[in-house]
Amino acid sequence: MVIGIISDVHANVLALEAALAALRQAGAQTVVCLGDLVGYGPAPNEAIELLRQHNVQCSLGEADERIAFGFARRSTRAGVADQTIEWARTVIDPRHVAWLRELPVQRRLETPAGRLRAFHGTATDPADRINLQQDPMTLTRLLQEHRCTLLACGGSHVPYFRKVVGAGWVVNPGSVGLSLNGEPGADYALVTIDDEGVSVRMDKVEYDFAAVAFDIVAWGLPKVIAEAVQRGRMPEGESGA
Repeated sequence: MVIGIISDVHANVLALEAALAALRQAGAQTVVCLGDLVGYGPAPNEAIELLRQHNVQCSLGEADERIAFGFARRSTRAGVADQTIEWARTVIDPRHVAWLRELPVQRRLETPAGRLRAFHGTATDPADRINLQQDPMTLTRLLQEHRCTLLACGGSHVPYFRKVVGAGWVVNPGSVGLSLNGEPGADYALVTIDDEGVSVRMDKVEYDFAAVAFDIVAWGLPKVIAEAVQRGRMPEGESGA
């Protein structure tokens, strides 16, 4: 069984096309997306349409929640996040808003190696965060609490995975549309389950960063987003997701 895991598409349809093509070439039978389909990028409608066409199993992200439900605006976010969300409200198709409202906060997938749990922030709140870079004992408890052997969550825009001996795996696939690990590209994770057990591969695929940056500026979105897409990091003084 081969599972592709992506997250934080952020309305970057060119990056999403590249990531899905790479996952298909790698043999992914199922693709799970950990949310934040919208926000930051210039193509929310096109990105959602592509995810739906490819039957990607999506969970609700924080940005998606803010678009789908007016009461989810919560407190003001740092940086340019709120500005891009407000822009997305003006262009997104109502049928895509309705679809976002139907997304679950978490996905569960039964695999030959045990259950996969996938969500954006936590299993109950897309706006919260789980720190996967903790000691093995803490991660073991985390897997036990979620009753799974594979735990995937996003939100950081920085890829990370770890094998927890005797318990399972934790995975953060990074970001498709706004990777912030210092190298531009569309991040994804590939989980392979076979007779030898579980293996996790993290990868990044190139796409036309310049075209996306051009569209960001053309739509009047913050230029720092265009810069981050091309550099793989936010300019100094700006925050990420």
